Amino acid sequence: MAEAQQTRQDGTARTDDRDGLHSIQTVASQLGISTRSIRFYEDKALLDPQRVGSMRVYTKREIARLHLILRGKRLGFSLREIKEFLDLYDVDTLHLSQVLHLRDRVHLRIAELKKQREALDLTMDELIEIERQCNDRIDTAR
Repeated sequence: MAEAQQTRQDGTARTDDRDGLHSIQTVASQLGISTRSIRFYEDKALLDPQRVGSMRVYTKREIARLHLILRGKRLGFSLREIKEFLDLYDVDTLHLSQVLHLRDRVHLRIAELKKQREALDLTMDELIEIERQCNDRIDTAR
């Protein structure tokens, strides 16, 4: 790996995109997350960035993993489930295990969300009825 590092005007190092390496600040900015979040995912063994000296550098692979992590979180999967999914990706070159595992997890998540939707619908119906009753009492009192 060629060291693709430059110095900013303020003296801090930044990686260059020549070798597809990106600094933690660049990746965080691109994804709209904090550097602390990226370090958290690294601490949870979801990411394993390369190092240039003491600086973390992120390849396309790590950035793709971050996209998957963020998507998984957005869809309601736990970090443990996301890690299982990412680990399968590394082991299975055909990604069949990964896809089967994903399908099963997605099926379970859909079932959970359907239950939540039903509960929300019931709550909404009840709140709408309470609001209607309140409006009726207000109209009667006037």
